[in-house]
Order: sequence, then structure tokens, then C-alpha cells
Amino acid sequence: MASTASPRREINAAAVAAPRGHFAHAVVARPFVFVSGLLAVDTNGSVGAPGEITAQTTHILDTLEAILAAAGSSPAQLIKLTVYVTGIEDRAAVSALRRKRWPDTRPASTLVEVSALAADGAVIEIDAVARQENA
Repeated sequence: MASTASPRREINAAAVAAPRGHFAHAVVARPFVFVSGLLAVDTNGSVGAPGEITAQTTHILDTLEAILAAAGSSPAQLIKLTVYVTGIEDRAAVSALRRKRWPDTRPASTLVEVSALAADGAVIEIDAVARQENA
């Protein structure tokens, strides 16, 4: 029996800083979109607002939306988010920003406190799994 699955496709959104390593912003394996861990980095690879959870989270959510759009998805299609923070006390702020941004989207979610992230000054990283809009 022949497979009807679409081939794996790498996504790198033009409006987003290039990945800092050997990975893509996201990989589409229809009907799913797997988004790599996102830090609040600018197009030069520098962390914006070092140590500031609200600004970094907002930047990451903007970036996530751009990557989802490039992959044929949207926040309404989010299935799972994993959030890594360097301070567990930031949980409430992150939750409030997500609730305000996507009031009708409640994906499965995990939040983990970590000792450090891959860039100096980064206090949050988010990765995601979504479904493509018309898959």
C-alpha cells in the first residue's frame, strides 16, 4: 500500500532571525508543524531586553506567529507548547500574555524552570507543535 503522507519540509521564515545552529525554524510533517525552541533574538542574533520576561515573551509570540504563518498554520491550530523559564516566578506573567494574545486557544502546555538558556540574557524559550490550517 502506498503512503499518502506528504514529505517532510523545512521552514525558515524570512521575517525571523536565522537559526543559531544546524536546525530549521520549523519542520512540517503533514498535518503537523513542529516549531523549534524560540528565544527573543533579533536579526543579528542578539537577545532583546535581557532578563525581561514580558518583552521577551511578546517577541517570542510574535516570532511563533510568523513561523506558523510561513508553515500554513496559526495560533488557533496550536496543539502543544513547551515553555522554559529561568525563573518559575515568571509563570504568571507568561500565562497572562498568552491568555491576552490567544484568549480562545488553550493548547496542551508544559512549563519548566531551567538553570540557563542558549543565549546570555535569555529568560524564556518556547517550542510548539501545531496543525496546518487545511490539513
